[in-house]
Amino acid sequence: MTDLPHTALRGTLHVLWVSSLVVPLISVLREPTALRWLGVLGLLVLAVAYAVTLRGGRLRWLVAATLVSIPLVAPVGPDRMSTWAWIGGCTAGFAALLLTGVWRWMAAIGAVVLAGLVGFFVTRDQTTYQMIAASVGATIIAMAGLPMWFAGLLAQARAGREAQAELAVSEERLRFARDVHDLLGHRLTVIALKAELAGRLAATDPERSAAEAFEAQRLASTALESVRDAVHGYRAVDLPAQLEAVGDVLREAGIRCTVTSVAVADSAATQLALVLREACTNVLRHSHATWCMIDVTDADGEVRMTVTNDGAEKPLASGNGIRGMGERLSSVGGQVTAERSGDDVFTLQAVVPA
Repeated sequence: MTDLPHTALRGTLHVLWVSSLVVPLISVLREPTALRWLGVLGLLVLAVAYAVTLRGGRLRWLVAATLVSIPLVAPVGPDRMSTWAWIGGCTAGFAALLLTGVWRWMAAIGAVVLAGLVGFFVTRDQTTYQMIAASVGATIIAMAGLPMWFAGLLAQARAGREAQAELAVSEERLRFARDVHDLLGHRLTVIALKAELAGRLAATDPERSAAEAFEAQRLASTALESVRDAVHGYRAVDLPAQLEAVGDVLREAGIRCTVTSVAVADSAATQLALVLREACTNVLRHSHATWCMIDVTDADGEVRMTVTNDGAEKPLASGNGIRGMGERLSSVGGQVTAERSGDDVFTLQAVVPA
């Protein structure tokens, strides 16, 4: 059975189900004989089975309840109200929503055919039963099927954004790992060999042992400088390039993105670029944004970057990402603020000294 993506859709399905049972309930209550209570029992069994199925129960319970309702509900009520035809139409509509693949349409058509058979044995008017069942089923599919399809697309799009963000993080980690391996792998191997050789020569050739130890020390110092240079290169990023890359990533994710910026000093650019990466990740992971605006300005000795997007899903909270950005910028005299306006517009603002 397919997963129903949103609680709102479940509410819509409940309304459609109850609406489909209104006519059978009225018909059953108009029955003048004691058969009305059998009809009420059949409708109650259907309602309970549906509630259990929609909460994750097995679909077989709803199928069994539908079949049980035929002898309980079909003979009850005035013939002109075609009592069970509405249940057959409801079954056809929900079969198309709850099942997958070709089975959904086979089950829907089967429910309409079954409604015609019931109509033939009850009133000898199978055509009316089939027309009512087909109309009710088509109405349910039209009112709930399209929203469910769109909800599924939104869920897939969100999963794609999260996967894209995780992939970007993974690629960055792999690149850093490759760089560190290239910088340190060979040199650490040589240092280990030099240290081992110095240890072996300590007793037999002290002078050569000391030379090997000194060489190992020199290599270690060189490796340390290389690592510092590499880390500095990762920290000293190009803000314009980062803005362009972030804009491209957001557009590829289906988000309209506009970027405006000014020239910024290297120290401020580095800090803002780190904040920009985190802000982009938040947009992809924690919103269903359709637009995003990134603005970088320089005034009064401060550089201000503002990232605004719609589609914020949760109430504003100071998460680890925002807290980490604030701690990073506070060490250089900057600050980060976040606010939510309207229903779902989220604004992140970072300020650093120019």
